[in-house]
Amino acid sequence: MELDIEMINELEMDLSEFEALFNEIALYTFDYLKIEEDIEFSVSIIDNDRIHEINREYRHIDRPTDVITFALEDEESPYVEGMPRLLGDIFISYDKAVEQSQDYGHSIKRELCFLFTHGLLHLLGYDHMVEEDEKVMMALQDTILNNMDILRK
Repeated sequence: MELDIEMINELEMDLSEFEALFNEIALYTFDYLKIEEDIEFSVSIIDNDRIHEINREYRHIDRPTDVITFALEDEESPYVEGMPRLLGDIFISYDKAVEQSQDYGHSIKRELCFLFTHGLLHLLGYDHMVEEDEKVMMALQDTILNNMDILRK
């Protein structure tokens, strides 16, 4: 299994620590879920203004949010043997992550990893629109982060 994560940093700060963490989380997640295909996707770290624009344009919600995903796969998406699975794109608001880490009393590391894991699970087809699906997705998020020792502190 090969993994190619394109990390796009739209901020003027060093986020290399998170690039390595996101890679570890993705590898652990694919191993845990028994996904063996080669995988490609992108993750962009952006500010509140940019995520607000994206949220307004694509979701018609006129406010910033913490994470938005654009999954390329759906039930009819063909998977071509020997080619990587192209999962899509994750956009994370660094500003929202900082705000939420303060609100929840844990580190920015924990919040960014939570948002990344949440977005990754969306790319893999998990959702939380109905209560039963939400329980499955949230339990899986907690399992991944807890097993990787990325805890709420």
